[in-house]
Amino acid sequence: MKKILTWVLLGSATVLLSLALARPPYRTQAVQQFHLSPGVTCQFCHVNANGGAPWNPFGELVRANFKGTINTALYEALKAMKDSDGDGYLDALEVFAGTLPGSPDSKPLVDAAFLKANFDKAGGVDLYKPAQ
Repeated sequence: MKKILTWVLLGSATVLLSLALARPPYRTQAVQQFHLSPGVTCQFCHVNANGGAPWNPFGELVRANFKGTINTALYEALKAMKDSDGDGYLDALEVFAGTLPGSPDSKPLVDAAFLKANFDKAGGVDLYKPAQ
């Protein structure tokens, strides 16, 4: 019985570890695609800094757009030009400003119109278009 319990525990630990390690590529892709600092947490899409469920409103938008690859889902979420967290700033503008598009407590310190003008001048949402 102890051997069976040991194998069940080892198997469970292996599955949980593989699930925990399966998602860092998503964070890595977001860091690269959104031009973020490597130390950014998973809170761009998740409620918790370490990822996992639940997702914040922007994360839910990314999930809704996940029909192929994570880079396409991220781009499509920004291309939707939504304000997922309802703070008055489009998600793409928040990414451009380096704030969290899924948290109403994190928003740019400049006026939305000013930020949008600079965002458009810099290339707009195509700044985040995945490489082909």
